[in-house]
Amino acid sequence: MSVPHTLLGLLEREPSHGYMLKQAYDTYFAGGHPLNVGQIYSTLQRLRRDGLAIELGDEPGDGPRRRLYAITPDGVSRLEGWLAESDEASHARSWLFAKVVVALLTDRSAAQVMDAQRAQHLERMRILTAQRSGSDPLQAVAIDFELAHLAADLKWLESAPRRFSGARHGGS
Repeated sequence: MSVPHTLLGLLEREPSHGYMLKQAYDTYFAGGHPLNVGQIYSTLQRLRRDGLAIELGDEPGDGPRRRLYAITPDGVSRLEGWLAESDEASHARSWLFAKVVVALLTDRSAAQVMDAQRAQHLERMRILTAQRSGSDPLQAVAIDFELAHLAADLKWLESAPRRFSGARHGGS
């Protein structure tokens, strides 16, 4: 996931300060892994430096200083370019896949890795399914996307052991 590009998309929707961007990012893109607030501000500074966002000034109100940011025309162009390019269709770089392969290569129990991950996936799916009922359409689409990926991982977790059950590196 490209944090700078998603922030540009959120800024195109409306000028925002860091806290608003964090809330929107965590709602639509975090998938249970909230973005660190420091990453928001460091990314905003890089976007400003690169001419992709500008600082509009401070939002009025009590409390801590809230700088409003907006996307620039160059930022819109960069966002459009990112949206137009397709991403490589590969899950081979997933951490789940890497952990299973490393377990197999080091004669550890791939089954233990897979069982633990299966339990984690099922728990996450229960949480997401409960959240979906009260979500807005954008959140529902994000939840459906994550659920589909978790379901695909579960399918792989069920079929993969047949591939290596007789192998020396089965680790079971």
